[in-house]
Amino acid sequence: MTTVRATIWILVAALIAVGGVAPAWSGEVDEAHAALMRNDYAVALKKYKSAATKGHAQAQSEVGHLYAEGLAVAQDYVEAVRWFRMAAVQGFAPAQLQLAYIYHLGLGVAQDLAEAAKWYRLVAAQGDPTAQFNLGLLYDLGQGVAQDPAEAAKWYGLAAAKGNDRAQFNLGLLHAEGRGVAQDDAAALHWYRMAAAQGDAVAQLNLGVLHGNGQGVAQDDAQAVKWYRLAAAQGNDVAQTYLGSRYGNGQGVARDYALAYMWFSLGAEAGNADAAQRLGLVTKLMSPAQIADAQRLAIECQARKLKGCD
Repeated sequence: MTTVRATIWILVAALIAVGGVAPAWSGEVDEAHAALMRNDYAVALKKYKSAATKGHAQAQSEVGHLYAEGLAVAQDYVEAVRWFRMAAVQGFAPAQLQLAYIYHLGLGVAQDLAEAAKWYRLVAAQGDPTAQFNLGLLYDLGQGVAQDPAEAAKWYGLAAAKGNDRAQFNLGLLHAEGRGVAQDDAAALHWYRMAAAQGDAVAQLNLGVLHGNGQGVAQDDAQAVKWYRLAAAQGNDVAQTYLGSRYGNGQGVARDYALAYMWFSLGAEAGNADAAQRLGLVTKLMSPAQIADAQRLAIECQARKLKGCD
């Protein structure tokens, strides 16, 4: 099984509609937003700063975003942190999340995982699935907090229930390994399936392994091939190697050394040492004409971006 993977994050400007009686800065924020939408970052910065200095939390966060991205100003994470913090202490969740990201990755500031955990926790408590996943990851890896797989499972579970595919995958992995939760292949299968349905290649790979081994589900070579094929088509070199083995051994598919060679060669080209070794073995079973045909298949598969290759 594949181990826990790191989070993926994106800095995103968060826009909030303001209702009720219009305060003095509401027009400035609207003008700033309009300028941002037409990529006039200089005007956006000016208008957001004007509102931000009057205490508008969302404007403060947007100023931080512009400094973080280097839009209309030189990129400056220290200045971005200053503005994000102003908004964050007012309870503005998007700014709290940006602070967590910055401290998590050490962007322009010293990496501080404890500080990242602090801000993730505040946003996670408000129900944000990305913050819940990231907080779970810190507990899973023991970064910035004491390692606690049960606490990781709790936060992964909350994010997974909201459809976060990374949380679904990692929760499946905890169930597969019995860390923080009871070991349960059927539960692992469930969460891998949820993530796989969203296109997660590693979850698809692990589903292939479970079906192939009959873990948490009836053993089914055809299903194993199905999931390996989906992951292989996304460039997962382990799945490409396993799929090649299935063709080489005739498990779940008709034996086909040419297709075995094709998938082994693609996996080997991606740097998979196991695929390279198996490529050498299958080559010994093939004639020069078969090898030439398999090489052609590999070239055509790459041209099709790994889709519909077999």
